[in-house]
Amino acid sequence: MGPMVMTKNMIFAAMGAAGLVAFAAIADMALKVPFGGYSIVMDVLYLLGAAVVLYIGYDTFRDQN
Repeated sequence: MGPMVMTKNMIFAAMGAAGLVAFAAIADMALKVPFGGYSIVMDVLYLLGAAVVLYIGYDTFRDQN
């Protein structure tokens, strides 16, 4: 397993985690699950953070090729 494969796996793992956070934030805003709709502001901030991580992951993956 070379360094490029490990780097790509770390990029995909980070993007996957960001996707899960974004999904949880969207589900919380729409269905009040899993956080009970506690704070819309926090949900929006989670979405912004996830979007940044997804963009950086995509940009890094594109640079690796």
